[in-house]
Amino acid sequence: MELREHRSTFIVFSILRIMVLVCMIRQVFLHNYESFFLSVLTLVLLYIPSWLQVKLRIEIPIGLEISILCFIFAAEILGEINAFYIAIPGWDTILHTLNGFLCAAVGFSMVLLLNDNENLTFDLSPFFLALLAFCFSMTIGVLWEFFEFSMDYFLKFDMQKDMILHTVSSVMLDPNGANHPVVIRDIADVMIVHSDGTKELLGLGGYLDVGLYDTMKDLFVNFIGAVVFSVIGFFYARGRGKKSVVSLFVPRRKAEDRDYLSITNKKIK
Repeated sequence: MELREHRSTFIVFSILRIMVLVCMIRQVFLHNYESFFLSVLTLVLLYIPSWLQVKLRIEIPIGLEISILCFIFAAEILGEINAFYIAIPGWDTILHTLNGFLCAAVGFSMVLLLNDNENLTFDLSPFFLALLAFCFSMTIGVLWEFFEFSMDYFLKFDMQKDMILHTVSSVMLDPNGANHPVVIRDIADVMIVHSDGTKELLGLGGYLDVGLYDTMKDLFVNFIGAVVFSVIGFFYARGRGKKSVVSLFVPRRKAEDRDYLSITNKKIK
């Protein structure tokens, strides 16, 4: 069974690696060197799960490892380089939901791995384990949105994708300067007045929101993914690790390490 799992992850990893290499070569011919370096980064990221298994001496289950590999490929190669974020509605939403689920799995796993040593045992309730997983996932989600905002603010990227709105409300439009929001409806276009007095219609069919709605949507779907795993993780912990879908996403120590810890603990006792 374990050999079959390793074969499955190796096949997925090999296919994705070949596709990334093809993408790298293509970007060179297109003289798109920014995307070329993004492809190089993607290739490096694909090796991280294997590196972590060797470095931390853990076994990442097939469900988690394949999900991470596909997530990296979908976000960088498909999303950024091939513009799936723009071409396919909901692509960003799907990835952020999956990110919330996977980060909750990582947070849940970190506590279980720390708790795998009898000398470092924490008596945590299933609810508290689920809460830790949820909080870890939401923290990662917030930190990522901080990163996106920083890239947009300092380097003028557009990682926080914009949205077209037809209704806005703001207290800054109150003629009396009070704290009463003024609502503008049925916005069909926005005109920009440049410093030299020239005017330009954006022609977008509405008001251009610069990232707020995208950020809140990303955090909300991250919340959904985190809640889904946390609920499943709660029942997994309450069942004391009985076989379930969670076992496909929870890393475990290598068998020889578990045996060594068991023998060592017995000698200490």
